[in-house]
Parts: sequence; C-alpha cells; structure tokens
Amino acid sequence: MKRVKKLKILKNLYTLKLLGFDYVEDFNIDEKKISLSNNKLPDDLNSLNNIVQNCHLCQLSKTRKRVVFGEGNPNANLLFIGEGPGANEDATGRPFVGRAGELLTKVIENVLFIKREDIYIANIVKCRPPNNRVPNDEEVDACLPYLLKQIEIIKPKLIVTLGATAYKNLTGDITPISKIRGELLEFNGIKLIPTFHPSFLLRNPSAKKFAFLDMKKIKSLM
Repeated sequence: MKRVKKLKILKNLYTLKLLGFDYVEDFNIDEKKISLSNNKLPDDLNSLNNIVQNCHLCQLSKTRKRVVFGEGNPNANLLFIGEGPGANEDATGRPFVGRAGELLTKVIENVLFIKREDIYIANIVKCRPPNNRVPNDEEVDACLPYLLKQIEIIKPKLIVTLGATAYKNLTGDITPISKIRGELLEFNGIKLIPTFHPSFLLRNPSAKKFAFLDMKKIKSLM
C-alpha cells in the first residue's frame, strides 16, 4: 500500500479517536473513498489545534520539540503562510519568532501599519524539518489538510505566501517565486499574493526593495 494512502487512513483514525470514537467498523481503503477532506476536521481553531498537537502522521513528529500550529486573530483579514518552523519556533511553539520573524513583524507593523496580533500566521508544515531542510512531499501531504482547514475557518480576505515552498505547495504552481512575486492571484476565491520569505531577504538584502513593493500592494488591497 502506498505510504500516502497509509497516511490518509491513519489520519482518519486519529481524527475519529480525538473526536471520542473508540471503535469503527472496517472501511474501504479505496484511495478515492479514504481521502481526508477538510470537512472531517473540526470547524474551530481550538479543536483543530488539539488534533494537530497530537499528530504523528509523518516523520517530523519524531524529531520535533513543539508543534507550531499558528497564531493570531482567528478572524483576521490577512493570513501569512510560511514554509515551516525553524529552531526558535520549534523551541517555543510559535511561528516566526527568530530573526526572520523579527523582520516579518517589522514589515507588518511598519509597512502595513497593522499589529502582528491582528493578522494570522501559519506554515505549510507544523513541525520543524531537521536542519531546516525543505519539507518533502509526504510531510506536506500529511500536514496540508490542517492548513486548508485553518484557511476555511479564518476566512481571510487576502493570503500572503512567503517564499517558493509555501506558494508551490499551497497552489501547486511551480513558477519561480522571482517571477510570480507581487502578482495578484486567487486561491479558492481568496486573493493571494506571493512574496519572498523573510529568511531569503536576510540572505539577500538587495531583494528587500521588491518585498517592500509587494507589501505596498498588499496595503493598498487591505
């Protein structure tokens, strides 16, 4: 049986267990019938967080210190999505609290003129990949339904993807971030703008001018 199919079955079982079920009858493992739709996850962030905190659907659960669910205003108009937790985030359980997080906070507050707590910040994967590597397809497949449910619950007016990994794995588009950044797109009826990841900006200060233009465009839309 394919690993992705096993992950989907296991995710169904974990969800049922956390919802209070002790026993379920045998079910068909046809791939079309076992995929975990977002509708099978709870419709509030606290209950969803409880499920995510106990998730062991991929290898990242074996090396993590803390699950980084996401944080911010549950009714935010603006949602930022990054790649995954780093060392500081893994230690604290909060997204974007290292150097990249400091830069993101400055941008939010000094360019968008919005308090960080008034927006929502999440990641493609909720657990830190070892050595901050890019999450692989199996890890993304296991975690993405949680993010999609967060989007469904929060109902943001605008999504900002930070970096190539976030953009590609959310939309399925493999266009390089350097070519797609700043474009006004749409994801499931929600406006979406891709931009550079703050970590990239720290390594490439010359790109900050482009990120600034992206943020000005975001501000105009808000």
